[in-house]
Amino acid sequence: MRLFYLIAVIFLLSLNLRPSITSVGPLLDIIQTDLGMSGVTASLITTLPVFCMGLFALFSITLSQRFGLERSLLVAIVMIFAATAYRVLVLDSVSLLVTALISGIGIGIAGPLLSGFIKKYFPGKPGAASIYSVSLVIGAAIASSLSIPLFTALGQSWQYSLCVWALLAVLAAAALLPLAKQKAGKSAAPVPKLRIKSGRMIASMLFFGCMSSMFYMITAWLAPLVQAAGMSHAQSGLVLTLFTIIQIPVSFLIPVIVSRTGNRNRWLFTCALAELVGIALLLVHASPWLATVFLGIGAGGLFPLALLIPIEEADSAQEATSWSAVMQFGGYMLGSLGPVLIGLAVDLFGDFTFALVAMLVIIGCLLLAISKLGPRQKEKHQAAPHAAGREEAVH
Repeated sequence: MRLFYLIAVIFLLSLNLRPSITSVGPLLDIIQTDLGMSGVTASLITTLPVFCMGLFALFSITLSQRFGLERSLLVAIVMIFAATAYRVLVLDSVSLLVTALISGIGIGIAGPLLSGFIKKYFPGKPGAASIYSVSLVIGAAIASSLSIPLFTALGQSWQYSLCVWALLAVLAAAALLPLAKQKAGKSAAPVPKLRIKSGRMIASMLFFGCMSSMFYMITAWLAPLVQAAGMSHAQSGLVLTLFTIIQIPVSFLIPVIVSRTGNRNRWLFTCALAELVGIALLLVHASPWLATVFLGIGAGGLFPLALLIPIEEADSAQEATSWSAVMQFGGYMLGSLGPVLIGLAVDLFGDFTFALVAMLVIIGCLLLAISKLGPRQKEKHQAAPHAAGREEAVH
């Protein structure tokens, strides 16, 4: 029973890490018109959370050391709830951007902590990261696919449509509360010293930055892009739904395959090339549906493989949290520039051609970063056996 409970906790926590962002995409043009926002300003609704996800990822290390994983995760979920729920009261662009900022802080804290949570309760089982990645994709898929139906059902109010996702945070907090109530003092384990300046860590951050930049550019702008090509709001919502739904089986299967075979780089290259094909198809005005299939395969595989890096190479929950925090710090800070780049390109050129070319360049950088990652390595620390003995495992 405890095993299923812990899986449910990971599922519900991960489910909250994308709806506050992906629910905006299908409604972006409506929000933009209603609040009189430019393309650059509208892109900040997506960019701010991603920026905060990077900036506050490092804060998760300190928070976890002081209050413990579970209580720190509870703080993060409460922040996501407050920001998402407040959107029902938003009447201006500044207030909306503040909610994006706060939700981003919560997501930034929760992301690395979930890697540590998995390492703590599922040591030696990196495949458990598939629960994290699949749940995250499901949350993104549900939010993006239901945004327009909720908008229609709730009196054409985008505020109500966006705030509905606060309910997911309530469920996650309720599931996590029993663990958070357990006594948790300051961690006795030291904060691991990672070689931040190593070529491998820099390559990891570049990879994560290009990967996240592509994901959030597609999430924020795929619907407006296909609408500009002649699709209706309903059709563009279905395209975005297709993009997220395809990621569900891909994000579940690929981490399992890689954890058994160890061929991580082969799958990284495959998924990156899938994104390359998808963007190229959009650039030549081919079928948006076919392009979306390739984009979904690419995004669905790249993110869970990124999650595996700290979980596989760390020897403890503290080290997994730290490694993940550093990688996400650099990665999300770089990735946050993506949606702004698209918004700026649309404002300057009036269409998406330059933006799509820029996305091809980013994928080129992604492929370069993957080539520098090399084969999977596991660094053994002398304190690892002692740290492992302190980990709480599921049997």
